[in-house]
Amino acid sequence: MLRESAHFQESEPFLEKFLSRLRFRKILPLIPPNAKVLDLGCGYNADLLRAIEDRIFFAVGIDLKVNKNFRSNKIKLLEHDLNRPLPFQENTFDVVTSLANLEHLERPERVLREIKRVLRPGGRLFLTTPSIYAKPVLEFLSFDLGWLSEQEILDHKHYFNRKRLERHCQSVGFQNWHHRYFQLGMNNFLMAVK
Repeated sequence: MLRESAHFQESEPFLEKFLSRLRFRKILPLIPPNAKVLDLGCGYNADLLRAIEDRIFFAVGIDLKVNKNFRSNKIKLLEHDLNRPLPFQENTFDVVTSLANLEHLERPERVLREIKRVLRPGGRLFLTTPSIYAKPVLEFLSFDLGWLSEQEILDHKHYFNRKRLERHCQSVGFQNWHHRYFQLGMNNFLMAVK
């Protein structure tokens, strides 16, 4: 399935926004003040970046489609396919976030390598992605109950566990990383340092 729209570009089933807010709550306290932030898969309206706008230096949000009417002095939105190299120089960002995004990408290791490249030394990646345990639950909530977007779930190319994410971090060359499951084991949280 070829994805052509950004998350929340159109109306979404009710559970989508709730789960998104739970991921935000996990990440928001971790963003340092005055950081330069890159949000991969930011969604059509860059909700995470808007939530931290008052405490960051600047941010860039990337997705397949973004709201071209969005205006901010601190946030820039770019349309970009994350399966391609990131359009930034090395060592540009203090923080890269990727929330519920990695599972949609063809080659996760390549994307993680690009994230490491654009992070400054000591910069941090904050990532969430569904765990392997979530697959049957997400499919049930989507296909049977209609509480999640069927398109979103059909677009999942990967599900991850701790070992797979840690293997990717090691392969890419992150200095250290920390993983834990949340949402009853249905989601992975990964923090990695360049």
